[in-house]
Amino acid sequence: MSRAAEETNRRMLRARDAMDRAYAQPLDVPALARIAHVSEAHFARTFRATFGETPHHYLQRRRVERAMSLLRETDRSVTDICFQVGFGSPGTFSRTFRAIVGRSPREYRKEATATNVRNVPTCFTMAWTRPHA
Repeated sequence: MSRAAEETNRRMLRARDAMDRAYAQPLDVPALARIAHVSEAHFARTFRATFGETPHHYLQRRRVERAMSLLRETDRSVTDICFQVGFGSPGTFSRTFRAIVGRSPREYRKEATATNVRNVPTCFTMAWTRPHA
């Protein structure tokens, strides 16, 4: 691997790590491009080429993954979870959750409770329920 490719990968990983840490914060392409020290257009193109999805889709998926965990492990309301993981409205949260997981947050919680997912080790639950969108 060339030094240029290695540096590009480091920059993209730096931005992705920032998304993983601050998924609940408002993050947009300009902010992420600044973290990666590249232009916005270059960042969006390179991120997709590196990770196989757009920065926006990656961030939405991370938020949904965290919401899935909270839905399984807490009794907090869906609305509270929506705002905690960084969505601006319950409608957007429900629509995005359904698009990624295939069912609504309430349906997901009901199924997780019915199948008693709470008694399964977290590593197995994460592997079985990870969205593949």
